[in-house]
Amino acid sequence: MSAGVTIALDAMGGDSGSVVVVPAALKALNEHPDVNIILVGDETELTRELEAAGAGKHSSRLKIHHASQKVEMDELPSSALRNKKDSSMRVALNLVKQGEAAACVSAGNTGALMATSRFVLKMLPGIDRPAICTSLPSIASHTLMLDLGANVDCNAEHLFQFALMGSVLSEAVDGKSRPRVGLLNIGEEEIKGNEQVKEAAQLLSENMPNYAGYAEGDDIYMGTFDVIVCDGFVGNVSLKTSEGVAKMVAAFIKQEFTRNILTKLAALVAMPVLKAFRHRIDPRRYNGASLLGLRGIVIKSHGGADTLAFANAVKVAILQVREDVPQRITAQLQGYKESMQT
Repeated sequence: MSAGVTIALDAMGGDSGSVVVVPAALKALNEHPDVNIILVGDETELTRELEAAGAGKHSSRLKIHHASQKVEMDELPSSALRNKKDSSMRVALNLVKQGEAAACVSAGNTGALMATSRFVLKMLPGIDRPAICTSLPSIASHTLMLDLGANVDCNAEHLFQFALMGSVLSEAVDGKSRPRVGLLNIGEEEIKGNEQVKEAAQLLSENMPNYAGYAEGDDIYMGTFDVIVCDGFVGNVSLKTSEGVAKMVAAFIKQEFTRNILTKLAALVAMPVLKAFRHRIDPRRYNGASLLGLRGIVIKSHGGADTLAFANAVKVAILQVREDVPQRITAQLQGYKESMQT
């Protein structure tokens, strides 16, 4: 393979597997001339998909790494870790560990990916737990939010570590020199919140100059903060609630515009605005959640991602490799420890 960034793709993960991953890989290769891709999965199936897609021109930057097993979407993480040592997910992560790939992208089982990533790659020094972080659309641009489900119960130190990792990611991928970090709470007042949130707020206030205070739920989409931190229980509920609201709004708009002949005519007039609105909130544009805190870059794509969405997850991986996110997190944490000792 040619010199450049190499990304390993779990080609069998997700709802559609290779049918989506292969064309997404080719899209990424077209858009990034210095990128190489390793497709991990059933060699026969992947060869057939590549031939059907006419991938010949990318042969020098694309290769297949056979894996005989696949992690099912409903499989228990413990079962995948114990019984699927030659799964496409595990093999892709091993390629990162061995230095043959700089990052792994998978649309597979989230719990299995988290457990296997932690087992194979281990944690960065000074980070206790990995956190799932993704970009959400906001009025200003977008907001990074973590943790979105990896850690149901967190103490103040965990929340501080999440804030540090989110801040570093915002600096790296968004170019923010001092990203505004907010701690998700039930109000802005100091007296509000549970003990873990109050303790985390004190830690952040004392040790993170760019900590901007408590964030409330509506701040996620208002663009008040660049990074919003919470435990995985709150984060996952917030994310799923947001997805439900988005589907409800879309359904209401469709119902109103198809109510009668006049509203259908109004829909034709409003079509350019509706298309622009749909583009701005299109979840495919924000696909690709980072598993932060690992000794390697792992990106989780939505299981139901289509080609465009999965290609965007690959794009996230490429950007994080170029910005060397794990090393930057380590350096930031080391600086924090040194400041605590002085």
